[in-house]
Amino acid sequence: MADAHPDTVPAELPPRQGGGAKRIARRAAKALLVAMAVYYAVCLLLLVAYRFAPPPFTGVQLQRRVEALLTREPYDVERNRVTIGDLPRHVPRAVIAAEDGRFWSHWGFDLKEMRVASASIFDGEIPRGASTITQQLMKNLFGTTTRNPVRKLFDWALTPPAQVILGRERILELYLNSVEWGPGIFGIDAAARHHYGVSAANLSRAQAAGLAALLPNPRQRTPDNTPEYRSEILRRMGVRGW
Repeated sequence: MADAHPDTVPAELPPRQGGGAKRIARRAAKALLVAMAVYYAVCLLLLVAYRFAPPPFTGVQLQRRVEALLTREPYDVERNRVTIGDLPRHVPRAVIAAEDGRFWSHWGFDLKEMRVASASIFDGEIPRGASTITQQLMKNLFGTTTRNPVRKLFDWALTPPAQVILGRERILELYLNSVEWGPGIFGIDAAARHHYGVSAANLSRAQAAGLAALLPNPRQRTPDNTPEYRSEILRRMGVRGW
């Protein structure tokens, strides 16, 4: 048999299997990164706006609205805005004592609480929360209550610029006006009227602590079922001379 002609060009190899899928995956990953970068930039611009103006709605409020639509349950929002100057000093102090005792001294992250929380995991205990008021505000403004690493990443990434752009007093004011205090209840004034029948400006020290006691789980807690935590918050306030 004659040998193959030396100039014969071998047939083209078939395309590798899975090459198209890899390209699609790379494009999807790139699009996701671009979308995340754009969203982060939008959040930064909104922080600048929120330095001077109240947010028209928050991520958690939008989440609750969607949940109500999906379950076809009625959903009414109670929301009244106040300024820090409208409130007795014991109202924001009660919230700080409950949620972030070193709020005035840290820069968005409480490293001491984070170390304690990490130690509890290694000791086999139930992990304790270590998020600061600033981190919680970022979650409420731009995220949801769902637990996922992407949301946590955004909370962390937005915390340092929030500290710089907003400042501590504005962060506290936005937090008091934005967080959830019960089903459909947003803001300290709406919470005061709903739970105690008074405005936030007329909350007593004990009532302020009673509202602060709801924050870890506001959809399940009420002032009636949290007397022990209310007493603990009052104790913390007393230790600080508040």
